[in-house]
This record gives sequence, C-alpha cells and structure tokens, in this order.
Amino acid sequence: MSRSALVENVTAMLTDAGFVVSDRCAIRPKSFDVAARRGEDVLLVKILGNIDAFDAHTGAEMRRLGEYLRATPIVIGLRTRDEELKPGVTYFRHGVPVLSPDTAMDLFVEEVPPLIYAAPGGLYVNIDSEVLEDAREKRDWSLGRLANELGVSRRTVSKYEDGMDGSVEVAAKLEELFDAPLTAPVDVLEGAEDVREDEPTPEDPDVDPENEPIVAVLTRVGFDVHPTSRAPFETVSENERPEEDVLTGHSELTETAEKRARIMSSVGRVTRTRSVYVVDRATRDSVEGTAIIEEGEMEDISAADELRDMILDRAGNFEEPA
Repeated sequence: MSRSALVENVTAMLTDAGFVVSDRCAIRPKSFDVAARRGEDVLLVKILGNIDAFDAHTGAEMRRLGEYLRATPIVIGLRTRDEELKPGVTYFRHGVPVLSPDTAMDLFVEEVPPLIYAAPGGLYVNIDSEVLEDAREKRDWSLGRLANELGVSRRTVSKYEDGMDGSVEVAAKLEELFDAPLTAPVDVLEGAEDVREDEPTPEDPDVDPENEPIVAVLTRVGFDVHPTSRAPFETVSENERPEEDVLTGHSELTETAEKRARIMSSVGRVTRTRSVYVVDRATRDSVEGTAIIEEGEMEDISAADELRDMILDRAGNFEEPA
C-alpha cells in the first residue's frame, strides 16, 4: 500500500469514528500528518508504512506539540523493518505510542483499547493489582503459593500487587489460574505516559534568527512562545486563556506560504487555536482563516488583546469544529 493510500485510509477511519480531521500537512518537513478531534480528545497523527522512519527529532517535536496543544501524539503504521505490527499491541517509538491500523480501528471505531504494549524485553500487560490481590485472597493463597504456581519469586508477586506490569505469559497464566480477567487496557489517549519511556517533555529548539523579532513581540505581550522545527508553523504561543493560543508563520507571501497558511488554519480549527502569518508586505487580509499581518504591524502590537482583535478583524470569528 502506498503511503498516500494509507493516509487516506487512516483519515477515513478517523472520520468514521467521529473525529473532525484537519487537512493533510503536505509541506516538508512535517512532524505530523493530520490533527483530529473528537469531543475533548485531540490527536496529532503521524502515518507511516515503516515506523523505523520515525526518528528521535520527530518524536521530540510531536511530544512538545502534544504538550502545548493539549493533544495526544500518535503514530499509525504498518510494519518495522523486520515484521508487521501486531494487532492489539501498543508500541512506542521515542516516547510516542504507535498502533497498527487494525489496532487504531479497534480503539477509535469499536472502542476496544489494546491490552498489550511492547517494551524492551517483550510484550507486557497492565495487571490490575487490586483485582489480583482480591482473587488471591479469595483463594486463601499466600504470596508464596502464587509465586510457586507462576514460577516466579514471592517478591515478584508482591510487585504485581503493588502495580508492576507483567509479561503476556504471566498474565495468561494468572487468568488461567483464577479463571477471571486480571488485565487493564493501555490508555493510549490519557495514560500512555505511564508505560512509555520515562522522559520529560523535550526542550524547545532554538528560535530561528529570522523569527526573533516576532517571538520578542509575542513574549512582550504575554505569550509563552514555543519555537518548532518540523511543524507547518514556526511557533506555538500559549496565552493565559487557552482559546487565544496562536500558531504563527513567517515568510514572504508566496504560493507555498499560502499553502502553509491554509494548513495552519485547518489545524487551528481542530486544536482550537488561532493562526496568523507574518509577512513583509500583505496583499490580502487572510488565507482561509489565517490572518495576514505585516511585520511593521506586528511590531506595533502592545497587548495580546490587540493581536486577538486584529486576527478576528481579518480572519473572522473562530470556527470551532463540531
């Protein structure tokens, strides 16, 4: 399957699952392909045939954007260099959860979350520690008795009951012993950080020197500005009011810039952010919802409200997806 066909299939699947999906981010470099929202759940989705192409820089960018846009970064892919991705398994690459299309279909359409995640050493599951302890005590088994049945140490059983995850083989043996489900699903949308690599959010990249005057203005009027390196926008600027967060771009108003502005607007509608493109000379007020502002006008802005009003005046009211 070609990558374009895979992107179309995944986009159709998300739409069928009730997500509002942005236009495809068809400008390189790009850290994600589409943004999607369903209710309060927001995804930044990278779609790949071979997930080995997902590198550390892209993973770091997606994790940063997920933090700033209150979204879950996720990769949907078909295979690694060595094997097809297994259905029902959550993988991780550079701290970002990775699902096969079948696993994503089960999660988002059928609402059946994966039970297994891959980590160094094999496949693991979340053992429900309270259910395990209750089941053991109902059998009147000691920790040592259960340890003997599993072929592990008493200390290991104690760790399972304290919340340590177990291998697929251990989980299957436990469910066979107690004839009851003892595993909890992997919470890809909200709890993936519990089982992914234990790393803080990567630091922002350096500001492009050409964007320093714009970053200075945004910072001066109260925004917390985060530069990007592989997104279709140069910065994400957070305000005290999340509904006034802003995506910014900066260049001459070329055909490529207009394409980028359209993508920014589409992503902004999904992530509930406004978008503005700063140019040296403006020939129009907006590009499909992204306000066009000249560099001189930007430098004259003295308050966040002025920027908001300028965006509203030129791009119209913010359109929130259904």
